[in-house]
Amino acid sequence: MPSALTFPGVYIEEISSGVRPIIGVATSITAFIGRTTRGPTNEPLRVNNFGEFERRFGGIDYHCPLTYSVRQFFLNGGTDAVIVRVANEGSAFKAAGIVNSLPLRARGEGEWGDNIQVRIDHQTRSISSPQREFNLFIRDRATQAVETFRNLSLDPQDPKYFVTVLEQDSALVESDPGQSLPTAVPGEHAEITDPTVNPWETDGFFSLLAGGKNGDDLEDSDVAGKPVKKTGIYALEKLDLFNILCIPPLTKKSFENSAALYGEAAAYCTKRRAILIVDPSGDKTTVEDGEKIATSDLFNSTAANRKNMAIFFPWIKAADPVRDNRLDKFAPSGAVAGIMARTDLTRGVWKSPAGIEAGLVGVNDFTFNMTNEENGRLNILGINCLRNFRGVGNVVWGSRTLDGGDRLGSEWKYLAVRRFTLFLEESLYRGTQWVVFEPNDEPLWAQIRLNVGAFMQNLFRQGAFQGRSPREAYFVRCGSDTTTQNDINRGIVNIEVGFAPLKPAEFVVIKFQQITGKIDT
Repeated sequence: MPSALTFPGVYIEEISSGVRPIIGVATSITAFIGRTTRGPTNEPLRVNNFGEFERRFGGIDYHCPLTYSVRQFFLNGGTDAVIVRVANEGSAFKAAGIVNSLPLRARGEGEWGDNIQVRIDHQTRSISSPQREFNLFIRDRATQAVETFRNLSLDPQDPKYFVTVLEQDSALVESDPGQSLPTAVPGEHAEITDPTVNPWETDGFFSLLAGGKNGDDLEDSDVAGKPVKKTGIYALEKLDLFNILCIPPLTKKSFENSAALYGEAAAYCTKRRAILIVDPSGDKTTVEDGEKIATSDLFNSTAANRKNMAIFFPWIKAADPVRDNRLDKFAPSGAVAGIMARTDLTRGVWKSPAGIEAGLVGVNDFTFNMTNEENGRLNILGINCLRNFRGVGNVVWGSRTLDGGDRLGSEWKYLAVRRFTLFLEESLYRGTQWVVFEPNDEPLWAQIRLNVGAFMQNLFRQGAFQGRSPREAYFVRCGSDTTTQNDINRGIVNIEVGFAPLKPAEFVVIKFQQITGKIDT
């Protein structure tokens, strides 16, 4: 009602519909954690294609298994990856240098930083007082990328304070915190008087950073990281959302990650409503090897989180672009994550990322080709198989969680059901934040039923549930039957959402009956 009716006439009042649309979250943002040749460490950075990965992290490197997994992810339909580069904490170093009194270092560990060129001049807006400001030019000789920062200041109160500007805007360098800052504007490099001179190719016109080291092979502690420092796995705390986590083998020489590392990663994925794709050991090439997974330390130590884990067996064989395209074997997690992303886009997260549509791109063969009977021995244990079928090609032929063994009888047997449930949980969690601090009574409950019901109805129309009608497919309850007076007194509103998930047809049975001709009797 208008605040005051003071004059005769017509009053206009806008009435809220009470509709607050719930938007479904993304389902296939895939995080990769491991070693790359360049880039900032312990910072989750999103890339949307392999070209962008090459520019920011250096592309394929034979000693970095993660780089192959990322390539296979994009080859198989992935479009949204988050890369967390980690380095050996004890032996990797950032290239650094004192450039005309200005202390700088590369934004990440590794030898790549030795290619960073730095140039300083005083052609600033305050050219009459060059002691106040300076220009900084950064170039990466390997990629030819150039960064330009003009009118920088040494005054921490200045919005162009060089420490802050580099921290926020530079992908190549940062101020070196281990060195003292200059008290006067740094000197400039040689002035360019000859327009034919390329300052980046002529001594005296630039300085080089030095001392970068790639470091020793990664260890579990480098990838596991520390929650307080937000390093390793916990660097993903800086990220709003991810759905899938891949940790390829840490080195080319190792064929598997430890059960302890996967255990910590699985617990974190459960907390973040994400799925961990586990790579089996690369030197396991028989069905008996696959069966041992169900009794391994990995299986036994992750009981509480197996519902958020999936494993795919065996490893894939693919051409290695940095070794004359010779066939080599690789962990399958990146390619499988790409299949998940592709299936989510074309069919929806409720569709199992497996079957003849789940063809593996860029995969020539597998380290073990199994028969139907061998596939059956692994399938009942919750081990997803990668298969080759004549006329179909190489495909994903299994879609269970690690909790999906028949003997476990888990309600989270199927990967598609678990991933769809996580999608619902995250979407509804984010889509009902407006409820907090609202008056806890029937008007609120009615709005909750309206908005959550509209979200579920939209999914029903897309074919996300079993059932011929909404009543058979899902329900949304919020009212005095779910929220008691005691709940209200404690500030609690209870919302119950149930749904009938689609489950994959793993076994298709076709029955034949021969009808004989009519027999006269």
